[in-house]
Amino acid sequence: MEVYLDHAATTKVLDSVRDIMVQVMTEDYGNPSSKHRKGIQGEHYMKEAKTVIARTLRVQEKEILFTSGGTESNNTAIIGAAMANRRAGNHIISTKIEHPSVHQPLAYLESQGFEVTYLDVDSNGHISLEELSDAIRPDTILVSIMYVNNEIGAVEPIEAIGRLIKGIRSSIIFHTDAIQAYGKYEIRPKKQNIDLLSVSGHKICGPKGIGFLYINEKVKVKPLIYGGGQQKGMRSGTENVPGIAGLGAAAKEMEVEFSSRIQRMTELKDYFIDGLQEIEGVTLNSKKGLDSAPQIISASFQGVRSEVLLHGLEEKQIYVSSGSACSSNHPALSGTLKAVGVKRELLDGTLRFSLGIDTTREQLDYTLQMLKELLPVFRRYQRG
Repeated sequence: MEVYLDHAATTKVLDSVRDIMVQVMTEDYGNPSSKHRKGIQGEHYMKEAKTVIARTLRVQEKEILFTSGGTESNNTAIIGAAMANRRAGNHIISTKIEHPSVHQPLAYLESQGFEVTYLDVDSNGHISLEELSDAIRPDTILVSIMYVNNEIGAVEPIEAIGRLIKGIRSSIIFHTDAIQAYGKYEIRPKKQNIDLLSVSGHKICGPKGIGFLYINEKVKVKPLIYGGGQQKGMRSGTENVPGIAGLGAAAKEMEVEFSSRIQRMTELKDYFIDGLQEIEGVTLNSKKGLDSAPQIISASFQGVRSEVLLHGLEEKQIYVSSGSACSSNHPALSGTLKAVGVKRELLDGTLRFSLGIDTTREQLDYTLQMLKELLPVFRRYQRG
């Protein structure tokens, strides 16, 4: 039995996504900037995708900017907003558990003279609203807090955060990395006071190499890419029409039976957590309930290194992750796990299991059974 439990890293594209991308690549392949019929067809696919995505968020189509994925969306939001609003101040607030595609742009901005305050989180991965309030200063221009943590699934109180920020000063820009949240939650930027929101296509059964950034029409963001002036000058370069069409198809599918799909995934997560808790020497870093995402489970295994266990599971055709896939080429102890207080001896023994729309209970049972078989063997080996 093959069991893929690494959906937080990437997902398999849906048939509808594949089909529309093949159509665009082989039949309707015109450059959307061209004035002839083929070009107009390409532009049509872009408009249709933008309409679908805007509808899912209840925002305007003109507020959607297509990017190459989550990393570019986060970079554009953070660097672009900071540079465009520098005259208003140079202070930014974020957290200690952000994805590298947020932390690295912030580090760049610090090298350019910006000051960044990094908020602590509690043992569940949640920020303190009081600490956030205290951190806001007269020169604060941007707050960037992720919606769902990619390692442990912690869900931040985004609506309360937005309300607090705007209650203190409406001009402060609120960005959220929603890459692990889009398609799992009903997100309403206008209601939640979100100004900038990042999404990646391949996390929702869409293609890799495509994403989008929601930009509130009242917010100033400086482009990072210059050239031919595509997308109203906000991101020059010929648009990835096949990717955009695929992203639109994936977004449309995510709306179908949304509530029942998420309910099913939540039940599977709770079932898997119950099974993990029955195994000796397992510590859960993810929780049940509304404060934790329905698809992500982080667990630490005493007495075994995560890489050893990961490859042991791989031999059984079970595919999981030892952390953020985006930083796997630069292995280091997880800042998120440190921030939530995972014991030092467990930091290098942690795996992430992430569920998808086609995950089954039988697959989870098989995974639990293999863990029960492998852990005693690896623990004896490691002690020896």
